[in-house]
Order: sequence, then structure tokens, then C-alpha cells
Amino acid sequence: MALLFVAEKPSLGRAILAALPKPHKNHEGYCEAGNGDIVTWCIGHLLEQAAPEVYDEKYKKWRKEDLPIVPEKWILIPRKSVSKQLSVLKALLKKAEHIVHAGDPDREGQLLVDEVFEYAKLPARKKQAIQRLLISDLNLHAVQKALTKLQSNLDFIPLSVSALGRARADWLYGINMTRLCTLQGQKMGYNGVLSIGRVQTPVLGLVVFRDLEIEHFVSKPFYEVIAKIKTKNEQVYEGKWKPSAACEPYMDEDKRVLSKALAENVIGRISGKKGQVSLVKENKKKQPPPLPYSLSALQIDASKRFGMSAQAVLDTCQQLYERHKLITYPRSDSRYLPKEHLHDANKVTQAIRASSAQLKEAVEKANLTLKSKAWNDAKVSAHHAIIPTSKSLNTQSLSSLEAHIYELVARQYLMQFYPDFEFMEKEINTEISGGLFISKQKEVRFEGWKALLGPKTTPMKSKDKKDLEDAGFSKIKLPNVQQGEEVDCIDAQLLEKQTSPPKYLTDASLLSSMTGIARSVKDPAIKKVLRETDGLGTEATRAGIIELLFKRQYLERKGKEIRATAIGRELITALPQQMVIPDMTAHWESQLTAISKKETKYNDFMRPLTQNIFQWVEDVQKVNFKGLQGKGVEKVPYKKTAKRKTKRS
Repeated sequence: MALLFVAEKPSLGRAILAALPKPHKNHEGYCEAGNGDIVTWCIGHLLEQAAPEVYDEKYKKWRKEDLPIVPEKWILIPRKSVSKQLSVLKALLKKAEHIVHAGDPDREGQLLVDEVFEYAKLPARKKQAIQRLLISDLNLHAVQKALTKLQSNLDFIPLSVSALGRARADWLYGINMTRLCTLQGQKMGYNGVLSIGRVQTPVLGLVVFRDLEIEHFVSKPFYEVIAKIKTKNEQVYEGKWKPSAACEPYMDEDKRVLSKALAENVIGRISGKKGQVSLVKENKKKQPPPLPYSLSALQIDASKRFGMSAQAVLDTCQQLYERHKLITYPRSDSRYLPKEHLHDANKVTQAIRASSAQLKEAVEKANLTLKSKAWNDAKVSAHHAIIPTSKSLNTQSLSSLEAHIYELVARQYLMQFYPDFEFMEKEINTEISGGLFISKQKEVRFEGWKALLGPKTTPMKSKDKKDLEDAGFSKIKLPNVQQGEEVDCIDAQLLEKQTSPPKYLTDASLLSSMTGIARSVKDPAIKKVLRETDGLGTEATRAGIIELLFKRQYLERKGKEIRATAIGRELITALPQQMVIPDMTAHWESQLTAISKKETKYNDFMRPLTQNIFQWVEDVQKVNFKGLQGKGVEKVPYKKTAKRKTKRS
């Protein structure tokens, strides 16, 4: 029984072929294995959503009276650059009786191949018999293992329908809003296209609102009182004044004292006075290892350490995955691993040892009998966290960025085989003249996995050790005192500080804001949705969205800082609120997730969304872009919005 494997891209096709019997024969657009199996491939998206003018010639000219554009029947058209490969696929699919879907293990990968099946007009009996191959590691052993676990492709159709709903919704929103905003802008003298997207516009809003917050920030002085306290054993420690409820009229919303006179009064009351220890607390605490990386978590860490953009991290990961086969599938939103991967732990750690001199000692000290919370089948779906593979390759043969990213991924994996970080939290409360003074100390008891944050296992000089101090860990130890013990306040110090504005966004903090967007939302229901859907965008699209905003001249870089341009700021401040905040995205994502789980239907999502397009058009027609007069330089006609990112080998 010969199988036809349809891979998402040539690199995956080559990996599948290597696991099939030899001899292998190469043909135009496909290969044949010794047992008669055929391996062919897409080249990213072979098909794309048709432009408006495909539906009707009149849409070539952008006119408000034609909006909204809502296709009655959706059209997919072949991408011209890959039409030859599409023809090869159609011919092979027509002949094949047993087909295996081998797209990448994510929502986009599922749709990308499924839409080719639809375009080829496969009969129902063939479609029902299609099997699904899930591969997250391109090395031979991993592919051979995956080939023994084929599943029914029917089980993944809801995932494909969810991706289809997302693509069509983004087309409807992006095409209509981009055309309308552009026409409104041109009416006011703007020269160019005003690109609008369901995700890109709220992401731009994050930057604009942060810039405005900093711009309008007014620094205020606030005051702290530090008491210097001596015990009966002549030991000295410091306590920070905690204002009582009676002081609230003199405090801001962050409980900072704004009255200097109040702070000076406290100093006058406590200096030279006796006090009493009112509470002594000691708690032993443990901190488990951080989970292995998802793509966003890796992008955030790499940006902090190496100043890499989100796109640079993704591109580097693709090289490590496809070309070098050193890491597993990188476009993952999961930070968990299937339990069966524990069986490969020895092979993977030995591959790390052979590949990285910096991590050799870390491998030797790893305890493979330990099992962190990362190993959790219930939290693994189509793909798992990004980890090293069992292949070894001296990192000296990699580019510097490839070596850095590999070692970050490898180090995070090794942490799963290290014990918990242990520390002691100690607190002393001291009452002096009716005032409460708090003394806190964190003391490291056992480094555990944090031993891997040292210079030998960190690719570049890191701030991890300083971060321990910033988190309250100090070499200064509090004295051993008893509750009720009498002490003396031998001195008091007034500290005058200034409130500081938030920092401008960077690649790391913007990604963090996108993944943790729920923190920016007040509505509890929307907060819940955003937490469950992991924020704005997906692992595969976030880097591209940020890059697109730079390309559209909405964002610019100033050193490591990301700031909105005048065009970006004017666009966000002029648009209706629902277009620039993440609430709409949250609502869409909750419905798309429900489709993928068979909890709702495609039409239940698309029907109200299509109706809303008419209201959005009406709302945006009231927008005045007068602040954009004379701005803009783009001359090229803009035909498409919300185009899906093409995956290539």
C-alpha cells in the first residue's frame, strides 16, 4: 500500500524521505522511496486569498461607495511563483489512494495542506481516509518514530476550520478598514496607504499609548523613612516605615507618601526612642525550574540578552530546526513536554554535551532521575516546547546568533534536571513610637537550577546574578531577635525620591506586552479570554506583525527603544477605540478556539462578524485624519491586507 506524503515544505519532505526505504528516486517536485511511497511538498502557501478585484473588476479602484466588500463565495487562487508545484501536487493527488497530511504541527500548517486537498477537489472517500503525520523534530530517529503514529486527519479538521475562519475574518477586516482609512486619509492630504489589521493595529496602540504615557508623565517627589535599629546584642539593622491608614490622605495610589512634613514628623518622633519587635517571620521557600521555551518566551529572553529582534530570533530558530536539525519545531506556543520524551533525555543531554563546551559541566551535573513539572501530557497538544534534539554539532560551526540561541534552548532544557532553587525569607516588624517599620531579607540556601545562570553556562555576560539582588536577595543578614524584644532607634533617615515614568518599549517588553496583554484590560471576561488565548497574535505571527509596523512607517527604533512615528501616533489617536484596543481580538480568539474544540461552528463566528463590518465602515467614515495632512511617502498601490505569512524552506 503506497502512501503519498504531502509535506509543508521541501525540508520536511527530505526528512520524511530519509526515513523511508531506499533507493530513493528524485523527480520534478516529488521523490519516490524504495517501497513505492511518494513524498511531495508545498512551498509554504501554494494558494492565497483572492484580491477584491478578482471578485469584481470595479474593486480595482478604491471607492468608499463600494465598501464593505464581502465575498458571497470565497476564492483561493494559486500563487504564481509556485503554480508549477501546485500542478505536480494535483496530479499526484489524483492518482493516490492513500494520502498523508504532513503539514507543520500548528493551525496554519493544518490549513495550508488541507486547502490544497480542497483545491484539488478530492472525492469524499479519499478525504475521509487521509492520515495525519505530526513531526516536531527533523532528525531521522524522531521522524521514524512519528511515522509509526499516524492519526486520522479528520480529527484535525476543526483546527483547519478555525484557521480558515481567522484568515477570512482578517481579510474582511483588513481589506475594508485599510481601504476606508486610506481614502479618509487621502481626503485630508495624506500621501500613502493606512494599513489596518485586527492584530497589528492594537499592537501599534500598545506603543502609542506607552509613548503618550511617558510624554504626559509628571514626576512627583515622595518620601521614605528608614530607621536604624540596634538590638540588646549591639547588632544593627534597618527598617522601612510602613505608613498607617491614617496617612492615606497624604499618599498616592501606589501608597507612596507625598508629604515631606509627615515624613519629617515621623523622624522626630522615633529618633533616640525605644521600640519593640512585634513580629518575626521565617519562611523556607522553593522555586522550581522555569519551563522550557515557547517561541515568545525564547524571543523575549534572546532580546534581553543579545538585543535580537523577534524576527531575527525566529529566523535563527528556523535555521537551527531545518538546516542544522539541532532544535525541535520552533513555532510553538507550548512550554510543556510529553512524558515519553523522558526516554530520550540521555541522548539529548549527551548531544548538548558534545555540541557546547560551555554546557559540558552543566550536563555532567544534571540529574536525569529528576522530573520537573514540564513533563505533562495533558498540556501538550499538536506541538510541545522547543528543546534540543539528539543530534550533536559543534557550536563553533554555527553563526554566533545560532550558537547563542541553541545554548539558550539547551540550558533551559537542562534546568529541568536540576533541583529547586531554595531560599529563606525573613521579616522583622518593629514598632517605634506607634510607627511600624519593616525589615526584610532573602537568603539563598541552595542554588539548584540557578547554578546554570553562572558565567560558564551563560552564552553572554548576563545580569542574572544582579537580578537576584534586585529581587531582594542580599548579603546583609538580619539579626536573630525574638518577638517582644526591646530595641533602640539610634538614627532615622529621610529619603527623598522621584516617581519615574514607565520605560519605552523594546523588542522584549513589546513581546511581553503582546503575550501578557490581559494585564492591560479591565473587563474581567476579556481578561480571562486573553489569558487563555495567550494574548495578541500567535507564536508564528508576532515577529512578522512587529516587522510590518516598521515597514509601514508606524514604528521606529531609537537604540533599543521602539517608538511610534508621527504617522503611527496620529492613526491610533484618530481611530475609534474598539479598533485600537485588544478587546475585539479577544472576542475573535475565544470563538476561534471554540471552533478548534468543536464547541461552536464556523457560521456562528462568521455571520455576526460579517454584519459588524457594516457598522465598522459606518464608524470609520466619521474619522477625521487631519493630523496626517502632508505626511506619508508610500507610492505603491496597496492591494492586499492580512496576507498570511508564507513559510518557505
